[in-house]
Amino acid sequence: MLREKLNWTTQKSESTDAEHRGGMLCSSDEAAVMAVERRKRVVQRKHVGQPQWEEPMSQAKPFEINKHDVFNAWRQVKANRGAHGSDEQTITEYEGSLKDNLYKLWNRMSSGSYVPPAIRGVEILKRDGKMRLLGIPTVSDRIAQTVVRNLFEKQVEPDFHPDSYAYRRGKSALDAVRVTRRRCWQYNWVLEFDIKGAFDNIDHELMLKAVRHHTNCRWTLLYIERWLKAPMLMTNGQTVARDKGTPQGGVISPLLFNLYMYYTFDHWMKSYYPDVPFVRYADDGLLHCRSEPEAIGLQQAIGERFLNCHLELHPTKTKIVYCRDANRRGKYINIQFEFLGFVFRGRLAKSRQGKYFNSFSPAVSRASAKSIHKRMREWKLTRWTNAELSDIASKVNSSLRGWWNYFGEFYPRALKRVFAHFNTLLVRWVVRKYKRFKGSTSKAKKWLRGLSEREPNWLFHWQLGLLPAVEQ
Repeated sequence: MLREKLNWTTQKSESTDAEHRGGMLCSSDEAAVMAVERRKRVVQRKHVGQPQWEEPMSQAKPFEINKHDVFNAWRQVKANRGAHGSDEQTITEYEGSLKDNLYKLWNRMSSGSYVPPAIRGVEILKRDGKMRLLGIPTVSDRIAQTVVRNLFEKQVEPDFHPDSYAYRRGKSALDAVRVTRRRCWQYNWVLEFDIKGAFDNIDHELMLKAVRHHTNCRWTLLYIERWLKAPMLMTNGQTVARDKGTPQGGVISPLLFNLYMYYTFDHWMKSYYPDVPFVRYADDGLLHCRSEPEAIGLQQAIGERFLNCHLELHPTKTKIVYCRDANRRGKYINIQFEFLGFVFRGRLAKSRQGKYFNSFSPAVSRASAKSIHKRMREWKLTRWTNAELSDIASKVNSSLRGWWNYFGEFYPRALKRVFAHFNTLLVRWVVRKYKRFKGSTSKAKKWLRGLSEREPNWLFHWQLGLLPAVEQ
């Protein structure tokens, strides 16, 4: 089946030649061009896996792009799913003519004639009430970006800084939080910074300069430049030209952003401030300092550095924090900060010797807890009067497990209060569902508590011992 999918038929209507830099398309006899390719044969390997071409692809096309790479990119895009782009074509619709669609994409990319369509602009609400603009590529364009991303990532990833954690394989947000916690115990001060409109203000010339430093692959350079400059189709139908930025929502945008920030910040810090440890997750970063004057000097220095790279520190989200705990009892205006959904501040902790002390540690932030509560309310459990608890479990367990695996990693006591809110919602569901509990919340709590003790495996948080509370 895989070999059949990869044996894309030649489309007479497709041109195979074009100038490398988006010039006029040239007509050609594609049957003659592809004649050599049709005489090739696929060798069946003894091991299980994707078949490989017996010989290299024909040199007739300007760019050598392997069909297997295009097909693998399609599988990645399908697995990630995602919304439709400006052409309104869904993944299911694209798959309906998969062989023809993939051949057309491969043919155009190999000939240099592929021009990305406009990306679809979508606004989403951020936690602070403001709107964030996302750019959603078409399904075909996501596949093309994945092909280039997979190749280019291998070239740049080895150079990235070890303390850059976003959008990288083998690194996670929890890794960044774990490193930050340890360094907060070692250093008294933290400079927290955030970049204002980071993705939207990437300078294209500086970006392409960084790309050219890592690759001389002509088609990688060609398509990255075209993606940077692809227009955006807004919700009002207006098409807007773009001369800066890389849209959030694109497949290759995270990699390009990491590369830009590597030269703007990571590599710069390594060169000029090698003794200052930092953690960066996309456009959020933390620098660990030994003193307040050092933090003040660094804030000014990185502010100037970002301006030179056409970026700007966020005026309200950038601040200096004193890591106040049992051993550091000085006074300062900022004694806590938020990072990746956690709030770092002094907390009651227990030592190995059983003594309690004040430790500067992370726990789920208030904003994250509110976001979880909002998601729980959106389930509208009180309306599920015709459902059984098993139906509720099948809907919510994956979310409960995900929240606990992330926010429960550090100081889980704070997260237990969030899960207690869900037990309260379950009590309300019991009151609405069963007539015998109507108007008697206390009886509903006792019944639900008994059920959780008999069947603790039904809901994920019950397995952790977070059972409904009973009034004393």
